[in-house]
Amino acid sequence: MNRKVKTYGGYFETFMATLTDKEQDKVQYTLMLLKTEDRIPVKFIKLIKDGLYELRVEYNRNIYRIFFIFDEEWIVVLFNGFQKKTQKTPTAEIEKAFKIKEAYYGDKQSQNR
Repeated sequence: MNRKVKTYGGYFETFMATLTDKEQDKVQYTLMLLKTEDRIPVKFIKLIKDGLYELRVEYNRNIYRIFFIFDEEWIVVLFNGFQKKTQKTPTAEIEKAFKIKEAYYGDKQSQNR
């Protein structure tokens, strides 16, 4: 398996800029699993709903989540990320990811015309 990974809207890059080098390395390792593994352990990936997933990264007792979708079964589009501080994923973060997903598909559709 070799999935291509792309980002949308600069959200992922903005999130990564807030992390330390070691935290970024852990995120990159988890992304490498997403790119190369056919079956990704549930420890690293979770379906939220309606095709929206979260990539789960833990480092040094900190928990990070990065939302993404599979597009055309081979492109992974990374959206917003955040540091998780509560047991449940915050609703506001999920809603933000769905708005980004809608914008992504809107932009994609307008490019294909």
